Amino acid sequence: MGDKLKKSREAVAQLLKVSNPDDEFFLVEFNDRAELVVSLTKHSEEIQSRLVFTQSKGRTALLDAIVLSMNEMRKAHNPRKALVIISDGGDNSSRYTVSEVKNRVREADVQIYAIGMFELFADRGRTPEEFAGPGLLNDIAEQTGGRSFESGNLNHIPDIAAKIGDALRNQYVLGYAPSMVRRDGKYHRVQLKLVKPKGWPSLRAYWRLGYYAPAE
Repeated sequence: MGDKLKKSREAVAQLLKVSNPDDEFFLVEFNDRAELVVSLTKHSEEIQSRLVFTQSKGRTALLDAIVLSMNEMRKAHNPRKALVIISDGGDNSSRYTVSEVKNRVREADVQIYAIGMFELFADRGRTPEEFAGPGLLNDIAEQTGGRSFESGNLNHIPDIAAKIGDALRNQYVLGYAPSMVRRDGKYHRVQLKLVKPKGWPSLRAYWRLGYYAPAE
């Protein structure tokens, strides 16, 4: 991450700026391994204080960090939950696989948003994992009804974080109940289509791509 850490801190500050008094936060950092450095708290200043000491080093255990975050999220008290990932590359140090993490995020009632910081003219020397980074972040976020943003301009990162904050507070909640309840424990996909009213601009919806049916 190197010089990107400053903009990462600014992005977190933007997210915290639009928070509510009852919101809870936690912070997971990851390099060679993932570590929970601030457990769930209502005091956002604890997050910002810890970020002052964050350093860039080692490899990228992104998938392990997502699993660790999901485990911490189970302790949350608020019904709506979101995970925001800030990273500049793909995974190259996790114990968990992409398929394992996909299954976990599908089961969890958590929206995932990702901010990918990818330098446009830094292709030389990038590893295959780094090239795969944007696709990995987008694939994981899409499973949960969240979104993945990427930018080659670091100055745009705080603005992207502000957009995520707005998205979390301006959403429609749609309920879905299948006409035939299949208790097979399998994953079932859901498709949502928008009918655009005449004269409206283009619309795009983001939703959870499916659900696991009960096994019994």
